[in-house]
Amino acid sequence: MIAAIGLLLAGQLAGEVLGRGLGLPVPGPVIGLVLLAGLLSLAAATGRVSTTSIDATALGRTAGGLLGVLGILFVPAGVGVIQQFHLLGRYGLALGAALVGSTLLAMLVTVFVFIAVARWTRRE
Repeated sequence: MIAAIGLLLAGQLAGEVLGRGLGLPVPGPVIGLVLLAGLLSLAAATGRVSTTSIDATALGRTAGGLLGVLGILFVPAGVGVIQQFHLLGRYGLALGAALVGSTLLAMLVTVFVFIAVARWTRRE
């Protein structure tokens, strides 16, 4: 479990270094997650890891445990919202419009990507 946590933290550190070093507008943990997913895909392609039994590995158990307590990680964000509640009165309409607009845009992009992938896989 310690090695798995170390692997997750190393991925996050690598993402932070890349994100800040290259000036990327993507958060370091997201870059680290993409790097970790790429490494796991590479390990699965070379036969070092079975994708059907990832939950039985130390990394799978550790990630499952972290996902089990994920709700606790939202408490600081909720406290921050409550502390800045006065800003919701001033910018609430703009925030709501941005939230609804970005959600609709994400849903539309998801639909079009799904349609494109479905057409692409039908051709093969």
